[in-house]
Amino acid sequence: MPDINMANRQVCDVLISEYKTKKPFMDFDTANTTTTGMTSDNVYAMAKGARKIAFQNPMDGTLTIEAQVMPFRAYALVADGVVDTTALYSVHTKIKATAAGKLTITAPTNGTIQTGTVFVFAEDSFGDGDGIKGTFASGEFAAAAAADIAVDKSYEVGYVVSRTNVKKVSFNNKRVPKDYTVTMSTVDKDEEGLLTPFKIVAYKVSPQRNFELSFSSEGDPASVTLTFDILEDKDGNFIDMIELTEDAA
Repeated sequence: MPDINMANRQVCDVLISEYKTKKPFMDFDTANTTTTGMTSDNVYAMAKGARKIAFQNPMDGTLTIEAQVMPFRAYALVADGVVDTTALYSVHTKIKATAAGKLTITAPTNGTIQTGTVFVFAEDSFGDGDGIKGTFASGEFAAAAAADIAVDKSYEVGYVVSRTNVKKVSFNNKRVPKDYTVTMSTVDKDEEGLLTPFKIVAYKVSPQRNFELSFSSEGDPASVTLTFDILEDKDGNFIDMIELTEDAA
């Protein structure tokens, strides 16, 4: 088939599958930049100080995906690929007393307030000292001294809640990233305006656990970069580039 000049100006769509099982993990088309890099240093046999014979070291490769819009499960790639459905987190809220000496504290939907984690403070005094003494049970905080909580007055409350039906990705040294296969799809454009599908297949990649997530009220929206080391699979495959010439349109 003829060799036609091509150019590209379209970021790749990304399909990530588990390497071992080939089960699809994530497919998204909202990346801003996808980069595939390969290196292989040479070593040389020298004669009288000049390079005479070259030997190629095995290839190294890195694949990066930068995105501002992406599914939550993408974060799980840096962990063990698991998205949990339960989570613990701290809450700070203001509650107005409807009865003297007590506060009704309602947990969020599908949430349970953890025993021993409820602390009540006067308004605008959150975290100051030990707060108002009392006990919490069955959704109600009862002050040790009833005069400490007055009707129609607001109080600041802190507690830890356990919730279900959430999405949580945990990062710790017990959760080791899996290996994946990444297929990236784009289209090349030739000099006659035809678009030819072009794919890059990285047969085995391992996510790096270098990760930074920055939130700001100014400038561009938050951006996330996922970086993978490209490995050689059991059959010696590394990276394939595929041009689907019969699908040109």
